[in-house]
Amino acid sequence: MTKRDPINPTDRNAREIAQKLLADLRFGAIAVTHPDRQTPYAARIAMMWHDEQLLTLVSTLSLHTKALQSHPHCAALIGEPADKGDPLTHPRMTLICEAALIDKSDHKIAWLNAIPKAKLYYDFSDFQMYRLDIQEAHLNGGFGKAYRLNTDNLVL
Repeated sequence: MTKRDPINPTDRNAREIAQKLLADLRFGAIAVTHPDRQTPYAARIAMMWHDEQLLTLVSTLSLHTKALQSHPHCAALIGEPADKGDPLTHPRMTLICEAALIDKSDHKIAWLNAIPKAKLYYDFSDFQMYRLDIQEAHLNGGFGKAYRLNTDNLVL
């Protein structure tokens, strides 16, 4: 008996789910390599999808920023469960990325439109913006709906 591959072929529905997760994105979890211990470390951070780029604004005072500075490879988990139902049946996506420091002034208007509370700290000198260049995407669209997507599948 041959086993069925649990990863489904990428189809229109998978692309639509992934694109919706990105379009709705305002925060997620980032997994980095702890800069001192070289162990996994995760944090919840603000994120947004803008101009087909995954962006985050982080403080240099935080451990996850220090981790990105020393080791730019990271993973982001996006997608939040609804208020009701089993959280594991709701869509979520893990993105394997490499972080690159970018000029935050280029994205200020879009960031503040998406995350208005950030106007309190956006211009603080310790806040930097990173683009998280997606290299792989793993979508779990709910029970039995696992997909691997490439970056072309994420374009809105």
